[in-house]
Amino acid sequence: MLKKILTFIGGKKADIFDEKGEVVHKLPDEKWENWNNRYKDPKTANWRTHKGTQAQDNKN
Repeated sequence: MLKKILTFIGGKKADIFDEKGEVVHKLPDEKWENWNNRYKDPKTANWRTHKGTQAQDNKN
């Protein structure tokens, strides 16, 4: 019961550190590949052709 009270007061131990005390992100490999390849696609990396820079057609 004392352990539950201390956990409630102090919070849970963070599960993001390895044995050396360094931060470890536990994400799938596909997510890392997408992160590393995010600027390799010239269509999405070009800020001049970004959706926010283009006017919308208001055909009502």
